[in-house]
Amino acid sequence: MDKAILLEKINGYACIKLNRPECLNSFNQQMHKELADILDVLHHDDSIRALILTGEGKGFCAGQDLSDRSVNQDDSPTDLGESVEHFYNPLIRRITAMPKPVICAVNGVAAGAGASIAMACDIVIAAKKSSFILSFSKVGLVPDSGASWHLPRAIGLPRAKALALLGNRLDADIAERWGLIWQVVNGDVLMETAHAMATELASRPTQAFANIKRLLNESFNSPMAQQMESERVAMQVLGFAHDYQEGVDAFLTKRTPIFIGK
Repeated sequence: MDKAILLEKINGYACIKLNRPECLNSFNQQMHKELADILDVLHHDDSIRALILTGEGKGFCAGQDLSDRSVNQDDSPTDLGESVEHFYNPLIRRITAMPKPVICAVNGVAAGAGASIAMACDIVIAAKKSSFILSFSKVGLVPDSGASWHLPRAIGLPRAKALALLGNRLDADIAERWGLIWQVVNGDVLMETAHAMATELASRPTQAFANIKRLLNESFNSPMAQQMESERVAMQVLGFAHDYQEGVDAFLTKRTPIFIGK
Protein backbone atom coordinates (compact mmCIF):
# COMPACT_ATOMS: atom_id res chain seq x y z
CA MET A 1 0.00 0.00 0.00
CA ASP A 2 1.41 3.39 -1.01
CA LYS A 3 1.93 5.98 1.67
CA ALA A 4 -0.87 8.53 1.80
CA ILE A 5 1.50 11.10 3.32
CA LEU A 6 5.05 11.85 2.22
CA LEU A 7 7.50 13.47 4.62
CA GLU A 8 10.82 15.13 3.86
CA LYS A 9 13.04 16.80 6.46
CA ILE A 10 15.28 19.57 5.13
CA ASN A 11 17.67 21.76 7.14
CA GLY A 12 15.48 22.41 10.14
CA TYR A 13 12.04 22.18 8.55
CA ALA A 14 9.71 19.49 7.26
CA CYS A 15 7.73 19.24 4.03
CA ILE A 16 4.52 17.20 4.33
CA LYS A 17 2.83 16.17 1.10
CA LEU A 18 -0.68 14.75 0.78
CA ASN A 19 -0.20 11.79 -1.57
CA ARG A 20 -3.43 10.60 -3.13
CA PRO A 21 -3.18 12.51 -6.43
CA GLU A 22 -5.54 10.14 -8.23
CA CYS A 23 -8.41 11.58 -6.16
CA LEU A 24 -7.06 15.13 -5.69
CA ASN A 25 -5.64 14.13 -2.30
CA SER A 26 -9.06 13.63 -0.73
CA PHE A 27 -8.97 12.17 2.76
CA ASN A 28 -9.57 8.57 3.71
CA GLN A 29 -8.88 6.96 7.07
CA GLN A 30 -5.36 5.94 6.06
CA MET A 31 -4.44 9.53 5.21
CA HIS A 32 -5.94 10.81 8.46
CA LYS A 33 -3.94 8.32 10.53
CA GLU A 34 -0.64 8.91 8.73
CA LEU A 35 -0.96 12.70 8.92
CA ALA A 36 -1.94 12.64 12.59
CA ASP A 37 1.03 10.43 13.44
CA ILE A 38 3.46 12.66 11.54
CA LEU A 39 2.13 15.88 13.09
CA ASP A 40 2.39 14.38 16.58
CA VAL A 41 6.04 13.46 15.99
CA LEU A 42 6.91 16.85 14.47
CA HIS A 43 5.21 18.69 17.32
CA HIS A 44 7.84 17.36 19.72
CA ASP A 45 10.81 17.29 17.32
CA ASP A 46 13.01 20.23 18.32
CA SER A 47 15.10 19.80 15.18
CA ILE A 48 12.08 20.80 13.08
CA ARG A 49 11.25 24.50 13.41
CA ALA A 50 8.84 25.06 10.50
CA LEU A 51 6.48 22.97 8.38
CA ILE A 52 5.22 23.03 4.80
CA LEU A 53 1.93 21.33 3.92
CA THR A 54 1.16 20.77 0.24
CA GLY A 55 -0.38 18.27 -2.15
CA GLU A 56 0.96 15.86 -4.76
CA GLY A 57 -0.27 16.26 -8.32
CA LYS A 58 -2.78 18.77 -9.66
CA GLY A 59 -4.73 19.47 -6.49
CA PHE A 60 -4.06 20.43 -2.90
CA CYS A 61 -6.96 18.57 -1.28
CA ALA A 62 -10.55 17.89 -2.37
CA GLY A 63 -11.72 17.27 1.19
CA GLN A 64 -13.30 14.00 2.21
CA ASP A 65 -13.18 10.97 -0.07
CA LEU A 66 -16.92 10.31 -0.10
CA SER A 67 -16.42 6.74 -1.28
CA ASP A 68 -14.51 6.02 1.94
CA ARG A 69 -17.47 6.72 4.20
CA SER A 70 -20.59 6.72 2.01
CA VAL A 71 -22.40 3.94 3.87
CA ASN A 72 -21.77 1.51 6.66
CA GLN A 73 -21.62 -2.23 6.06
CA ASP A 74 -25.36 -2.52 6.72
CA ASP A 75 -26.07 0.34 4.26
CA SER A 76 -27.12 2.71 7.05
CA PRO A 77 -25.91 6.34 6.83
CA THR A 78 -22.56 7.22 8.35
CA ASP A 79 -22.59 9.46 11.44
CA LEU A 80 -20.82 12.48 9.94
CA GLY A 81 -20.61 14.22 13.31
CA GLU A 82 -18.62 11.30 14.64
CA SER A 83 -16.36 11.40 11.59
CA VAL A 84 -15.70 15.12 12.08
CA GLU A 85 -14.98 14.67 15.78
CA HIS A 86 -12.70 11.66 15.34
CA PHE A 87 -10.75 12.83 12.30
CA TYR A 88 -11.11 16.45 11.16
CA ASN A 89 -11.41 18.34 14.44
CA PRO A 90 -8.28 16.67 15.87
CA LEU A 91 -6.41 17.50 12.64
CA ILE A 92 -7.30 21.19 12.87
CA ARG A 93 -6.34 21.21 16.55
CA ARG A 94 -2.98 19.65 15.71
CA ILE A 95 -2.27 22.33 13.10
CA THR A 96 -3.32 25.30 15.24
CA ALA A 97 -1.54 23.96 18.33
CA MET A 98 1.69 23.22 16.45
CA PRO A 99 4.37 25.27 18.29
CA LYS A 100 6.07 26.20 15.03
CA PRO A 101 4.85 27.92 11.84
CA VAL A 102 2.84 25.87 9.34
CA ILE A 103 3.06 27.07 5.74
CA CYS A 104 0.35 25.83 3.40
CA ALA A 105 1.40 25.72 -0.26
CA VAL A 106 -1.85 25.36 -2.20
CA ASN A 107 -0.92 23.85 -5.55
CA GLY A 108 -4.42 23.40 -6.99
CA VAL A 109 -8.01 23.07 -5.86
CA ALA A 110 -8.68 23.21 -2.11
CA ALA A 111 -12.28 22.09 -1.71
CA GLY A 112 -14.46 21.26 1.27
CA ALA A 113 -12.32 20.24 4.22
CA GLY A 114 -9.29 20.87 2.01
CA ALA A 115 -10.11 24.59 2.09
CA SER A 116 -10.73 24.36 5.84
CA ILE A 117 -7.31 22.80 6.40
CA ALA A 118 -5.60 25.52 4.37
CA MET A 119 -7.35 28.20 6.44
CA ALA A 120 -6.11 26.59 9.65
CA CYS A 121 -2.46 26.97 8.61
CA ASP A 122 -0.42 30.00 9.64
CA ILE A 123 0.76 31.28 6.27
CA VAL A 124 -1.02 30.32 3.05
CA ILE A 125 0.60 30.80 -0.33
CA ALA A 126 -1.15 29.63 -3.48
CA ALA A 127 -0.39 29.01 -7.12
CA LYS A 128 -2.23 31.35 -9.48
CA LYS A 129 -4.19 28.43 -10.93
CA SER A 130 -5.43 27.29 -7.52
CA SER A 131 -8.86 27.89 -6.04
CA PHE A 132 -10.88 27.48 -2.86
CA ILE A 133 -14.37 25.97 -2.83
CA LEU A 134 -16.62 25.59 0.19
CA SER A 135 -18.62 22.85 -1.48
CA PHE A 136 -20.44 21.62 1.63
CA SER A 137 -23.82 23.19 0.83
CA LYS A 138 -23.92 21.45 -2.56
CA VAL A 139 -24.27 18.09 -0.81
CA GLY A 140 -26.52 19.36 1.97
CA LEU A 141 -23.87 19.97 4.63
CA VAL A 142 -22.27 22.87 6.51
CA PRO A 143 -18.65 24.07 6.49
CA ASP A 144 -16.69 22.02 9.02
CA SER A 145 -13.13 21.61 10.26
CA GLY A 146 -13.14 25.14 11.63
CA ALA A 147 -14.17 26.83 8.37
CA SER A 148 -17.18 28.57 9.92
CA TRP A 149 -14.77 30.09 12.49
CA HIS A 150 -11.85 31.00 10.23
CA LEU A 151 -13.71 32.25 7.16
CA PRO A 152 -15.73 35.21 8.54
CA ARG A 153 -12.75 36.34 10.60
CA ALA A 154 -10.57 36.40 7.49
CA ILE A 155 -12.89 37.92 4.89
CA GLY A 156 -15.90 39.27 6.80
CA LEU A 157 -19.37 37.89 7.40
CA PRO A 158 -21.11 38.95 4.15
CA ARG A 159 -18.50 37.32 1.91
CA ALA A 160 -18.26 34.27 4.16
CA LYS A 161 -22.02 33.73 3.99
CA ALA A 162 -22.09 34.06 0.21
CA LEU A 163 -19.21 31.62 -0.29
CA ALA A 164 -20.68 29.08 2.12
CA LEU A 165 -24.23 29.30 0.79
CA LEU A 166 -23.45 29.40 -2.93
CA GLY A 167 -20.44 27.09 -2.85
CA ASN A 168 -18.82 29.14 -5.61
CA ARG A 169 -15.21 28.78 -6.66
CA LEU A 170 -12.90 31.45 -5.23
CA ASP A 171 -9.83 31.93 -7.37
CA ALA A 172 -6.48 32.45 -5.67
CA ASP A 173 -6.04 36.06 -6.78
CA ILE A 174 -9.38 37.04 -5.26
CA ALA A 175 -8.61 35.03 -2.11
CA GLU A 176 -5.44 37.10 -1.75
CA ARG A 177 -7.29 40.36 -2.37
CA TRP A 178 -9.92 39.47 0.24
CA GLY A 179 -7.34 38.51 2.86
CA LEU A 180 -8.06 34.78 2.96
CA ILE A 181 -4.47 33.93 2.04
CA TRP A 182 -1.09 35.63 2.27
CA GLN A 183 0.28 35.49 -1.26
CA VAL A 184 -0.33 34.27 -4.82
CA VAL A 185 2.67 33.19 -6.88
CA ASN A 186 3.24 31.56 -10.25
CA GLY A 187 2.77 27.82 -10.04
CA ASP A 188 6.30 27.10 -11.20
CA VAL A 189 7.77 28.92 -8.20
CA LEU A 190 5.23 27.86 -5.56
CA MET A 191 7.40 25.26 -3.86
CA GLU A 192 10.55 27.34 -4.28
CA THR A 193 8.75 30.16 -2.46
CA ALA A 194 7.50 27.81 0.27
CA HIS A 195 10.93 26.30 0.84
CA ALA A 196 12.59 29.72 1.01
CA MET A 197 10.01 30.85 3.56
CA ALA A 198 10.44 27.68 5.63
CA THR A 199 14.22 28.08 5.54
CA GLU A 200 13.91 31.63 6.85
CA LEU A 201 11.46 30.67 9.60
CA ALA A 202 13.54 27.67 10.66
CA SER A 203 16.49 29.98 11.33
CA ARG A 204 14.52 32.30 13.58
CA PRO A 205 13.32 32.15 17.23
CA THR A 206 10.80 29.29 17.30
CA GLN A 207 9.69 29.86 20.88
CA ALA A 208 8.55 33.36 19.96
CA PHE A 209 6.60 31.95 17.01
CA ALA A 210 4.73 29.55 19.27
CA ASN A 211 3.67 32.44 21.48
CA ILE A 212 2.75 34.65 18.52
CA LYS A 213 0.48 31.91 17.15
CA ARG A 214 -1.17 31.40 20.52
CA LEU A 215 -1.73 35.11 21.15
CA LEU A 216 -3.22 35.79 17.74
CA ASN A 217 -5.44 32.70 17.80
CA GLU A 218 -6.74 33.65 21.25
CA SER A 219 -7.26 37.31 20.39
CA PHE A 220 -10.69 36.85 18.79
CA ASN A 221 -12.14 35.53 22.03
CA SER A 222 -10.22 37.62 24.58
CA PRO A 223 -11.05 41.08 25.93
CA MET A 224 -8.23 43.58 25.50
CA ALA A 225 -7.25 43.53 29.16
CA GLN A 226 -6.87 39.77 29.13
CA GLN A 227 -4.96 39.90 25.86
CA MET A 228 -2.49 42.45 27.25
CA GLU A 229 -1.96 40.25 30.30
CA SER A 230 -1.23 37.29 28.02
CA GLU A 231 1.26 39.46 26.15
CA ARG A 232 2.92 40.43 29.43
CA VAL A 233 3.31 36.80 30.47
CA ALA A 234 4.76 35.86 27.09
CA MET A 235 7.22 38.76 27.20
CA GLN A 236 8.28 37.74 30.69
CA VAL A 237 8.97 34.16 29.63
CA LEU A 238 10.67 35.06 26.34
CA GLY A 239 12.81 37.71 28.00
CA PHE A 240 14.67 34.96 29.84
CA ALA A 241 15.01 32.76 26.74
CA HIS A 242 18.30 32.13 24.97
CA ASP A 243 17.08 33.46 21.64
CA TYR A 244 16.13 36.88 23.02
CA GLN A 245 19.54 37.28 24.62
CA GLU A 246 21.15 36.15 21.38
CA GLY A 247 19.05 38.54 19.31
CA VAL A 248 19.93 41.55 21.46
CA ASP A 249 23.63 40.67 21.55
CA ALA A 250 23.70 40.19 17.78
CA PHE A 251 21.99 43.55 17.25
CA LEU A 252 24.43 45.38 19.54
CA THR A 253 27.49 43.73 18.02
CA LYS A 254 26.19 44.08 14.44
CA ARG A 255 26.33 40.39 13.59
CA THR A 256 23.84 37.83 12.32
CA PRO A 257 22.07 36.10 15.24
CA ILE A 258 22.19 32.34 15.61
CA PHE A 259 18.88 31.26 17.08
CA ILE A 260 18.38 27.76 18.48
CA GLY A 261 14.63 27.85 19.05
CA LYS A 262 14.87 28.03 22.84
